[in-house]
Amino acid sequence: MAIPIGINILVAIAVFVIGKWIARKITDIIVVLLNKVKGMDETLVRFLENIIYYILMMVVVLTALSKLGVETTSFFAILGAAGLAIGLALKDSLGNFASGVMLIMFKPFKLGDFVTVAGVSGTVKEISIFSSVIITGDNQKMIVPNGAITSGTIVNVNANPTRRVDLLVGIGYDDDIKKTKDVLTNILESDDRIIHNKGLTVAVSELADSSVNFVVRAWVNTPDYWAVKFDLTEQVKLRFDKEGISIPYPQQDVHHHNQA
Repeated sequence: MAIPIGINILVAIAVFVIGKWIARKITDIIVVLLNKVKGMDETLVRFLENIIYYILMMVVVLTALSKLGVETTSFFAILGAAGLAIGLALKDSLGNFASGVMLIMFKPFKLGDFVTVAGVSGTVKEISIFSSVIITGDNQKMIVPNGAITSGTIVNVNANPTRRVDLLVGIGYDDDIKKTKDVLTNILESDDRIIHNKGLTVAVSELADSSVNFVVRAWVNTPDYWAVKFDLTEQVKLRFDKEGISIPYPQQDVHHHNQA
């Protein structure tokens, strides 16, 4: 009776040792292939490496137990039930994990990009498996779950090398439209940060209730966007004051009548 039991134990040990070696080799091969994928994140590779290895080891352990005569069907049933329970309990975390994998693989944004995601605007500081860290303009650290990011609209300000600056400028109905267009065009042409070969737009867009509105559009390199927008706004006010062009603003006249 001892001989068959001893043989089964030796076979189980052999299955475990050889299976562990095979599991490690398979995992290493998969890791090598993952590392060859362009843009694959190191954090994701390490996470997948651990998952793959432990799944393979689970198969090895169950196979070794079966060589000892242990009924493994019940183990699979228990593991299945446990996996279902864990999945239900961690469904939000698993959703964030899946979203993190998508962010790392498809890269809608990268570290250093200025984005608006899940109602938060700021610079991307970190992209991890379950959440991303956004640093706002006033230096607040916002930790945003990846599920919230992928379930909404992602605005990546730095995705393209150039951006268009749009201004809406209003003048009074008594002001000279042609003169105003010349002044606005001169302001744009005087700024070296503006990409002139992409075209400039200065046009009347609306005859509003109290003003004639102009659209002013120019293309700039993305890093220069806010500086150019602020400077153009300031220059418009300064030049309009110098040229005697009015900028209407809401006013209300109150008439008081004395009645005897």
